[in-house]
Amino acid sequence: QVQLVESGGGLVQAGGSLRLSCVGSGIIRNNRAAGWYRQAPGKERELVAHISSAGTTNYADSVKGRFTISRDGAKNTVWLQMNSLNFEDTAVYYCNVRVIRYPGDPYGMDYWGKGTLVTVSS
Repeated sequence: QVQLVESGGGLVQAGGSLRLSCVGSGIIRNNRAAGWYRQAPGKERELVAHISSAGTTNYADSVKGRFTISRDGAKNTVWLQMNSLNFEDTAVYYCNVRVIRYPGDPYGMDYWGKGTLVTVSS
């Protein structure tokens, strides 16, 4: 039932870097949109980074210039490179892929991983 699997989370000091990976065989493709979300304690889930079916990337203002999303459909993988991490980046990070089931599908079907925890310490 688990179709997306995140990895790469862990404990890192402020100012450090982590690289998260999301693997989804048959789900992640170069012509299919994907994104990274995160949820911190007491906060709503928020979109951190997104890559469109055409390869256009977008980032939340809070991570712009520090995070980079990338994708390789041949490897069935989406990455999130996170640099200059700070305490506010502490959260569970989730991978998302939206599958367009037919031409003109207005919303698609979302697939999610179980999440990977990122903890930033001083």
